[in-house]
Amino acid sequence: MAGKKAGRKQESSRPGIGHDAGAGRMPRGHSRCVWLGGSCGVLALGLWHLLDVRAGVLETGDGFLYGWYGGLMVAAVLVLATVGYLFLVRRDYGLARIFPAAAMGIGLMYMVVLPPLSAPDEVSHYISAYQLSSRLMGRPARAEDERVFIRAQDVFIEDLTGVMDYEALEDGKKTAVVLGQKLEEGTYRTIKERGLQSTGEDGTVMSYQMPVRTTPLAYVPQAMGIALGRMLGLGGLGLLFLGRLFNLMFFTAMGCFTIRRMPFGKEVAAGAALLPMTLHLAASFSYDVMIIALSGYFAAVCLDLAYRAERVRVRDVAVLALVMAVMGPCKMVYGVIAGFCLLIPVRKFGGWGKWSLSAASVLGAFAAAMAVVNRRTVSLYTQADQGYVDWAGETGYTFGQLLHSPMLVLKMCYNTLAWQGEQLYSGMIGGALGNMDAVLNTPYVVILGLTAILVMLALRKPGESIFIQWKGRLWIWFLCLVCLGALMFSMLLAWTPASSHVINGVQGRYLLPLLPIFLLSLKNDKVVRTDWDDRGLLFAMAAMDIYVVLRLFGLVCLRV
Repeated sequence: MAGKKAGRKQESSRPGIGHDAGAGRMPRGHSRCVWLGGSCGVLALGLWHLLDVRAGVLETGDGFLYGWYGGLMVAAVLVLATVGYLFLVRRDYGLARIFPAAAMGIGLMYMVVLPPLSAPDEVSHYISAYQLSSRLMGRPARAEDERVFIRAQDVFIEDLTGVMDYEALEDGKKTAVVLGQKLEEGTYRTIKERGLQSTGEDGTVMSYQMPVRTTPLAYVPQAMGIALGRMLGLGGLGLLFLGRLFNLMFFTAMGCFTIRRMPFGKEVAAGAALLPMTLHLAASFSYDVMIIALSGYFAAVCLDLAYRAERVRVRDVAVLALVMAVMGPCKMVYGVIAGFCLLIPVRKFGGWGKWSLSAASVLGAFAAAMAVVNRRTVSLYTQADQGYVDWAGETGYTFGQLLHSPMLVLKMCYNTLAWQGEQLYSGMIGGALGNMDAVLNTPYVVILGLTAILVMLALRKPGESIFIQWKGRLWIWFLCLVCLGALMFSMLLAWTPASSHVINGVQGRYLLPLLPIFLLSLKNDKVVRTDWDDRGLLFAMAAMDIYVVLRLFGLVCLRV
């Protein structure tokens, strides 16, 4: 009964959602000072990085960079003004109404500054989305060798310098230069010269890249964008930008649904979605967008059913099952988040019988999707007699070997966390953007600032109720630990040569699906935030994001 009363109190006052009730709210004059000060600070730093753009122009003679950077600065002013007004002035607007403006505005800037195929593994995701777009249009999608049919005018995307041919591809003697994979000033020049329009070249050829073996549902937004571009007669770059735009729109829509469904901690969900790495992925072809968006929504539904809803309805179970069926095959290790359902009291299902049926529905949907999509991949790794890591050209581990060597697995996990833990942390925030490019980074002081904001958003405010008690916190931490362990085990099996002392391939971005609910589990009665309201913190985060993207443009201009 106490938990129910607390829930009603939280729902009625809605701190940090509509009018920011409760202690810690900034006075109106203070809000305007923060808005003005943050905007001026970002613009001053933007003018400073104009020196980087100037250095690039002097080296290459590409004067168009001035115009592009000027347009980027104008966009920064408009986004800062809009986001600042919504966060700090329009207190009657809830986060679900503000988030789309922030995510789309800043996300579009990331989409332009970090152009197509610059994200990790983005070329493979692009080919996978291209394949699905052909199926949506009722056209031949792939050949017998599983390569994808693409328009002849789109070949340059995979082979920028035109050195590849199919004989060289089979012999493995040549390597193509993929657009944006190494992001430098010449990438911007290529985009300017080619433009978005079609070249008029007819014919169909096979792609050099292979599609990803996963559920096609992970590429529906991107494929819809590519299909629209093909119907409009756009060129290769037009397809790329439309595919990315549709993925960003999907991410924004799912983020809005997640914030609406969250019974508490809406500001934490918004903060995690506005990190530089999250926005970079959201504005790309990556299927990580599907994982991050659906895992966040799954957690929101579980929290809503556990702490606000009176009972669990059939449609709630159907939603949970659908999310697991769509998201699970993308990366099977995230199936662990199905354990969030155990936060929901059995009585809300109407007894153990209905609870068992609901659990079977959710787990059955996940298992069925895995069997249909990933059966071949699972059998390939679990039944192999000898491990081999293709990228290293060395012997790897087998599933049976790791299963019978638990101390080896623990040692490799420990070494990875001890030696690369900082990389995982900074990579989750945005330490290496682009194609895991250490130069295109978020400054460490900004990483620390964003981390501090996330922690502050997660802390309890005066008068705020605590919903997740210690048992729930322990369960969330356990699931996060199991998911991290599963991620590391999968990379040890599939990506790590036997000669390595650490697990290769584990990246900080893989932790983003777990970040919001982990932060929510930190809320407690011991530490209370008494200053800075949620909206001021989220505006500060948006300002940092915009500074990062202005700096990135300057860095790319210097790479000549």
